[in-house]
Amino acid sequence: MQVSVMENERKPKDFQALKSLPIDFKYADSTGFHPIEHSEGGDPYNSEKVSDLYENGGYSKEDVLSSQGMETVSETDQNDEDSPYRTKMSKLAEVSSENDENSVSGSQLFLPSLDECRWSDKSVYGGKKKLRVWCQLRNGQWELGTVQSTSEEECTIIMNGKVVNVHPEYLLPANPDILVGVNDLMQLSYLNEPSVLHNLQYRYSQDMIYTKAGPVLVAINPFKAVPYYGNDYIEAYRRKKMDDPHVYAIADLAIREMMRDEVNQSIIISGESGAGKTETAKIAMQYLAALGGGSGIEYEILQTNPILEAFGNAKTLRNDNSSRFGKLIEIQFSVTGKISGANVQTFLLEKSRVVQCTEGERSYHIFYQLCAGAPPALRGKLRLKSANEYNYLKQSTCFEIDGVDDAKNFCTLMEALDIVHVSKEDQDNAFTMLAAVLWLGNISFQVIDNENHVEVVSDEALKNAADLIGCSVDNLVLALSTRKIQAGNDAIVQKLKLPQATDTRDALAKSIYASLFDWLVKQINKSLEVGKRRTGRSISILDIYGFESFHTNSFEQFCINYANERLQQHFNRHLFKLEQEEYIQDGIDWTKVDFEDNQHCLNLFEKKPLGLLSLLDEESTFPNGTDLTFANKLKQHLSSNACFKGERGKAFGVAHYAGEVLYNTSGFLEKNRDLLHSDSIQLLSSCRYKLPQVFAANMLNQSEKSSGQLWRSTGVDLQRQSVATKFKGQLFRLMQRLESTTPHFIRCIKPNNMQLPGIYEQGLVLQQLKCCGVLEVVRISRSGYPTRMTHQKFARRYGFLLLEDVASRDPLSVSVAILHQFNILPDMYQVGYTKLFFRTGQIGVLEDTRNRTLHGILGVQKCFRGHQVRGHFQELKKGVAVLQSFVRGERARREYEILIRRHRAAVVIQREVKRKVAKKHFTDYRDAAVVIQSVIRGWLVRRCSGNLSLLELTMKMNGLKDSGTELITMKAWELAELQRRVVRAEASLREKDEENELLHQKLHQYESRWSEYESKMKSMEEVWQNQMGSLQTTLASAKRSLEGDEGWNFGISPGQKKEEAAGSRHLEREMSAGLSVIERLAEEFEGRRRVFGDDADFLVEVKSGRAEAGLDPDIELRKLKRLFDAWKKDYNSRLRETKSVLHKLGNEEAQAEKARRRWWLRRSNSRVM
Repeated sequence: MQVSVMENERKPKDFQALKSLPIDFKYADSTGFHPIEHSEGGDPYNSEKVSDLYENGGYSKEDVLSSQGMETVSETDQNDEDSPYRTKMSKLAEVSSENDENSVSGSQLFLPSLDECRWSDKSVYGGKKKLRVWCQLRNGQWELGTVQSTSEEECTIIMNGKVVNVHPEYLLPANPDILVGVNDLMQLSYLNEPSVLHNLQYRYSQDMIYTKAGPVLVAINPFKAVPYYGNDYIEAYRRKKMDDPHVYAIADLAIREMMRDEVNQSIIISGESGAGKTETAKIAMQYLAALGGGSGIEYEILQTNPILEAFGNAKTLRNDNSSRFGKLIEIQFSVTGKISGANVQTFLLEKSRVVQCTEGERSYHIFYQLCAGAPPALRGKLRLKSANEYNYLKQSTCFEIDGVDDAKNFCTLMEALDIVHVSKEDQDNAFTMLAAVLWLGNISFQVIDNENHVEVVSDEALKNAADLIGCSVDNLVLALSTRKIQAGNDAIVQKLKLPQATDTRDALAKSIYASLFDWLVKQINKSLEVGKRRTGRSISILDIYGFESFHTNSFEQFCINYANERLQQHFNRHLFKLEQEEYIQDGIDWTKVDFEDNQHCLNLFEKKPLGLLSLLDEESTFPNGTDLTFANKLKQHLSSNACFKGERGKAFGVAHYAGEVLYNTSGFLEKNRDLLHSDSIQLLSSCRYKLPQVFAANMLNQSEKSSGQLWRSTGVDLQRQSVATKFKGQLFRLMQRLESTTPHFIRCIKPNNMQLPGIYEQGLVLQQLKCCGVLEVVRISRSGYPTRMTHQKFARRYGFLLLEDVASRDPLSVSVAILHQFNILPDMYQVGYTKLFFRTGQIGVLEDTRNRTLHGILGVQKCFRGHQVRGHFQELKKGVAVLQSFVRGERARREYEILIRRHRAAVVIQREVKRKVAKKHFTDYRDAAVVIQSVIRGWLVRRCSGNLSLLELTMKMNGLKDSGTELITMKAWELAELQRRVVRAEASLREKDEENELLHQKLHQYESRWSEYESKMKSMEEVWQNQMGSLQTTLASAKRSLEGDEGWNFGISPGQKKEEAAGSRHLEREMSAGLSVIERLAEEFEGRRRVFGDDADFLVEVKSGRAEAGLDPDIELRKLKRLFDAWKKDYNSRLRETKSVLHKLGNEEAQAEKARRRWWLRRSNSRVM
């Protein structure tokens, strides 16, 4: 691939948005005309309808137009007819010749050529009627208009309802509607700035934040949650069910190419602060972890993100979670495609943020998380206070971030440290070092003499810092307020002045934090190391800062932009390689493309001995070197370099690939030296804690292994490698690693500086597109064949436009026939083996013809299909009517059958009901008649039985003269009636027998119950009789003892004996009376129970119809209940009285027993006496 090296002046960054301005512009201080004006002068608008365009579009006729520098071309390119910059050079020469008389200083710049601003898109399309075109207003915004009329001198276009007359040269063509919102910018027919910006803005408004630009993925930060992530999307991209641009698609392509080609891959993510680089890297890691997970180490890799973000990210004015370092995460894979380990490499940590913090920004997140979320035990151990009490943190009044919980994030950090196997002891040591850094910032100094010498103030901060570091207070005071200088064999102790003491304190704090960060990365790598599982297959994810240009740019921006120059060169080379490989594989006639190389800018940085880095290291070696002397040295040695621009004072400018950046050398030498005095290192090595000793040992090892430019600031200062040289070495090693991989590029874009969703600032987006090289990709693709389509797709899409039948022809023949039929020039396309390659804008002609043809076809099809549908509708209508008639008839017949069945059932039910009612009435009447007849006949029989004379007399009285035969007949009838009565009497007798049987059963039950009561009463009687017997036996024995004891006189009189006998008889009478009362109560209970039970059973039978009686069973039952309640109440009262009597008898018996015992006791006592 041929590379045309451009020895040119780079375009300043501030003028990049004016690419569409014409070549005819003069210098900024010379007479010129607006791009909408035509060459003949006068008012370009020729209409009062657009008088307010200047106001609405930001125009002002008095404005002094900004201009943009033109590129100069080397002699090689001037003589090379194939060089794409030859035309540009000739136009530049014309402009230069026109302005020879009005020469200006070097600070005044040219505007770009018309060819450059339009990126070689064909401006002739701007003259076609009804074509959509782009026109840029003076405020930098692009407006879409439609051409109404055209001539050689001017075009009339409509923009936002206003008619404007514009010269045709100053319009840019817009893409057809079919290409609006395409997911790959390479598919655009016109690759100009407004088309690219409009396409990205359209997709951004639809929440489609990912767009491809050839091999590059453009990711616009949505500043909100979008539903394009998760397991469902991961599975869809893994199974190739989705092919829309996405980070998942880039990660999937990387892992598939790694497994297929056995070549390491890299994903390079860049963009400015706040563009979403960190989140994009985490999304890519999530996809790789999902596809290559299974061993569990993928979870550890994901947990490195919160750790590195806590220690390496901070809030800036542009981003609430800005990465203040670059990192490369190399994920190792096994032969089967599973993750086997990882390694993390970091670049250029911004150490100055530890001790310096701008208003509105914060230091590193870990400090605020530690102050907010540390548990009480840890807080007491570290003597922590709130964040606003530490000098390093309160330089800015911003202590919290909206929507961020620092305490919760600290808990997440602790969990992540546990997952990556950082021990609790190491965690406590790391937090101790963080607290030591905070307390170091609170150490203050006081001036002790007129020479501004200082001593350390002995306060809480000094004591806490010394305790946390692990050194004595005296050693810390000496390290911060004095410095040892070696003079021969003697060491001289020199007191420090206030600025020197402050710098020493800050240098110690920065060194401790940077060493802690490096140590933590090493601990993570130990946990994620591959070991014997290494296979050589890996995917590296590079999350590095993008091109930066601020109002004031310092040493950090200098290194960052140098790194981006290196990455841009790698990007350009890889892009050309891919383009050329595709052209060669498809066998097209390909002319090598020249491109703008940034090697001259890299030489400005790296050239020895007169490069920026070399001069910086050289000046850093001089003890008396200052930032001003460094700036003057740059101007002295580099003023002839086209990429360098000297400014007044300490400033200088560098023309980067993305624009010119002005740097201020203030602090360059100090930051590049990164000095840490040997006294501070000795202090760390003498500490009793482990981590400070490790930090000191690492510093000493680095000084021994360092190579390149070394210096010695003082007699005993530690020799160390400069920051710039160290960063250059890291960058070279990084580029060597990337060169051995297949790169995949993701460019992150920030749509607005307010970090709000839905806002798209065209100027800001355009600036970033240029800074991250996306527009360069578009420009390179424009120089080739950006529109590509396979033969099959081309034939399928445009084959119907051919006049002849092509159904039997192959896709390649069809494609060639289409190209010939529409007279597309051979220079405008190339036919490859599998694809057709078109120049910019060529596919638009075919697309317009296709659209017109489709509109005509659709009109014919619309009429024919309408006729077809109407006929089909009429047929369907008739068929539906017939079908409905059958359905409704069938439904009516079914309903009629149901009604008939219901009618028949109703008739049967009515018949049965009527029959039963009539039968019941008949039965009732018949039974009544039979009863009446039986009564009358019975009366007659009773009256006439055994008295024939009375019968004869009756017959005579009735005038009856019947014969004996009639009498015999009457007696036979009476006999039959008697027989019937006998039958009924027998039935009644059987019923009575059954009732008697039931009564007998009840009687047996009552007898059994009574026998139980009798047995109970007998047992009670036996108890009482036993008691009486025992009493009598006792009395008898007492009498016998009295009678047998002749010699003893107990003083018992006969009267007392009579009283005892009388009491015994009285007790026996009362006991027998109690037994009789209990027997009477039991008998009464059984009798009453039997009576109430019989009455209740009778009333139940009456109520159920089994017995007949002329009374109301309900009323009688209530009466019976009242009687039962009254008896129950009376019975309960008598039972209680009986119980009281029995209780009294029991007490009397007990008293008698006591009396007997006393008597026997007196008798025993008397015998003893």
